[in-house]
Amino acid sequence: MQANDLSLGERAPYRSLEDVVGCKWSAAVVGAIRRGATRPRKPERYIPGISTKILNERLRRLLAYGLVARADHPAASSHVEYRLTPTGTKLAGVIEQLHALQEEHPPVIAAPTRTPRGRTTVPRPRPRPARHKRPKP
Repeated sequence: MQANDLSLGERAPYRSLEDVVGCKWSAAVVGAIRRGATRPRKPERYIPGISTKILNERLRRLLAYGLVARADHPAASSHVEYRLTPTGTKLAGVIEQLHALQEEHPPVIAAPTRTPRGRTTVPRPRPRPARHKRPKP
């Protein structure tokens, strides 16, 4: 290990942040809750393509990280609401800044696209033309 390398303990906060910011669904769920989608099924309306299973998984993960808080209302048996914690609100601001940065400076590499079957494809670099070797005399 070099002097500038981070130890495993020092990398842990970055890894959890990377898990949230690097996951398109987690960032989208945080953004939806920030915009007012506080009931369990509401974020699905704000996030195209997310399934109920993925939404619930991401909500559990965000709860575990302390970015989202769950409020059960005893008056109504099934009334649950989610809200961002102060840390989640800060993270939502960072995600919005990253989005603004991307809008200002579009990526050079093309974004993944969906095929008619729903699969995600990542554009590959164009292959270089084959060079023909000259025969040796």
